Amino acid sequence: MKYTKLGNSELNVSRICMGCMGFGDAKNGQHSWTLDEEHSREIIKRGLDLGINFYDTAIGYQSGTSEQYVGRAIKDFAKREDVVVATKFLPRTPEEIESGITGQQHIERMINTSLSNLGLDYVDLYIYHMWDYQTPLYDIMDGLNRIVKAGKARYIGISNCFAWQLAKANDLAEKEGFAKFVSVQSHYNLIFREEEREMAKLCAEDNIAMTPYSALASGRLSKHPGETSKRLEEDSYARLKYDSTAEQDDVIIRRVAELAERHGVTMTEVSLAWLLTKVAAPVVGATKMHHVEGAAKSVDLVLSEEEIQYLEEMYVPHRLVGVMAQNTPAASKDKHVWTTGNQKIETE
Repeated sequence: MKYTKLGNSELNVSRICMGCMGFGDAKNGQHSWTLDEEHSREIIKRGLDLGINFYDTAIGYQSGTSEQYVGRAIKDFAKREDVVVATKFLPRTPEEIESGITGQQHIERMINTSLSNLGLDYVDLYIYHMWDYQTPLYDIMDGLNRIVKAGKARYIGISNCFAWQLAKANDLAEKEGFAKFVSVQSHYNLIFREEEREMAKLCAEDNIAMTPYSALASGRLSKHPGETSKRLEEDSYARLKYDSTAEQDDVIIRRVAELAERHGVTMTEVSLAWLLTKVAAPVVGATKMHHVEGAAKSVDLVLSEEEIQYLEEMYVPHRLVGVMAQNTPAASKDKHVWTTGNQKIETE
């Protein structure tokens, strides 16, 4: 495994971050394909054995049971100081807003619940899961700064935002002397490269680490066109993101398969090797042993400049999809609900 500093922080992270959305009690989540605790522990232990020290979960994953599984596994299989734990919090609920719970109070509640779920005294990276248009930015940054000062989080990150939002937030933090975002977790992979327009340039300028999710496009970049899986068949959220561009994406996916055959490696390794030339540490979900093993191997695959160009040249612009499209004032009227313990977050 190879390692890197996470942006402007002192965190030394593996080039692969294990995404833990696939862990947790399926009865408490939106996904039927999540792993129970026994199998989650096996995947996490294998990741640790392969040198992966960076684990990303969220309070919204399976009503906090993902956090619980991750926390117990890390306690049993690793030394706390050897592992970088990231978790995320969601926006205030309508009920909290109506009852006058401030952004600061909401963040305090969220981190305390997550720490309880994880069985930890602190997290290394606390991530603002999606932009809260109903809460003043000052309250968010002040609330995050308070938990950093209290020692409950070492650093803060952000997810699912626009470049202007990240720039505005860190500018406010600079002005007020608050903790600044050291990383951004956005939707970015070989068949969805819209982050290259502005976000990647901002991050390069300000040394903000990019740790993108959907690194394999929900499995599409690890399978030949036409291949399927339980997740591909059942994950309606992933279909929302990718089905409308399947034809143009398949051209690129076939090139991934071609290069994988040429190198004698998996498509996973080729897709992640490309992404590793762009970002600090992609977040890679794993629900089978070969998923984590393929991800770990990808750090050793070096693609030539000609191969990188070959993978990139057929890309065409994609429309805004997924959380970013949902979580804007002018978003679709379709509602999407996240459950966080006894809370439900609904965006339009």
